[in-house]
Amino acid sequence: MTDIHDLKRDLKKLREELQLKMHLASMEMKTEWQEMEGKWEKFSDRTGIDESAHALGGSLEALGAELKNSYKRFKAGLKS
Repeated sequence: MTDIHDLKRDLKKLREELQLKMHLASMEMKTEWQEMEGKWEKFSDRTGIDESAHALGGSLEALGAELKNSYKRFKAGLKS
């Protein structure tokens, strides 16, 4: 099982980097960002629950991995 705290730390760092670049993004990118923000909120909320209930671990890891891939793809799109 991936250490959920490391994953949350990595996601938080990527998210903060992207927030700084959002003012330059296109409308399409801003719409995608809003979708990822919803996933971030869900992930962030669930990590608090996961600390006391490991049964959510698998689905939480999947959501975290999806969010991490989205952030990386988004970050690559901002460089274009």
